[in-house]
Amino acid sequence: MADPLILVTNDDGVHAAGIRALAEAAGSLGEVWIVAPDREASASGQSLTLKHPLRAEKVDTRVLAVDGTPADCVNLAIVKLLPRRPAVVISGINRGGNLGDDVFYSGTVGAAREATFFGVPALAVSLAAQADLDYAPAAEFACRLTGLVIERGLPERTLLNVNVPAGHPTGVAVTVQGRRSHEGTILEGLDPRHRTYYWIEEGRDQWVSDEMSDIFAVRKGLISITPLQTDTTHHAVLAAFRAWEPDLQPVVKASDR
Repeated sequence: MADPLILVTNDDGVHAAGIRALAEAAGSLGEVWIVAPDREASASGQSLTLKHPLRAEKVDTRVLAVDGTPADCVNLAIVKLLPRRPAVVISGINRGGNLGDDVFYSGTVGAAREATFFGVPALAVSLAAQADLDYAPAAEFACRLTGLVIERGLPERTLLNVNVPAGHPTGVAVTVQGRRSHEGTILEGLDPRHRTYYWIEEGRDQWVSDEMSDIFAVRKGLISITPLQTDTTHHAVLAAFRAWEPDLQPVVKASDR
């Protein structure tokens, strides 16, 4: 019986230190393939490239660089590039956390979500640090968690968003997605041709205090595992909005009767 095929991708680019650490650790679990963007593609969400063709270039044995988004990489790998269906997709290890509302922007999470659309279990793994990056603890944990996912599976259309604090984590917590109040910051300037440009900056965030959240766990030195689903319907308010239906029905004119 063939070893499980493990697809590794990211949004920091195929040459990033995080993806190398992840792929090396995952090698103990099966046959690892890397299909990742040929350059940094952060904050690309789950976008797909539809306006021009994609190219995949061989970088090394079972390592391919794609001139597209992280979601492109997963889509292309599963449909065309891999020799067989992967047992699991691991996206990461991202440089910096993907916590709370950031999961909607994250290319790391977007790649994992793309895998779930194909029915493949997936994890998104991020190291919640910007400096003194030591990917070893995150890679070791991702490897252990991936082994459990291969053995036990995940619910349909569910992915695990994993955030590892800097240093040596003191434990693990299964968390909910945090929330924040966001104050946007946009830098305005003039280019050499005196045309105005705008640069979206990260801005300032005020996180909502919630001891069940991913951000709370990471701040406490815990590895956060948040199960995410692709169904973003707000089911709790469906009944309330269905009460609006009579007022929203098309108005039938007398001439149309």
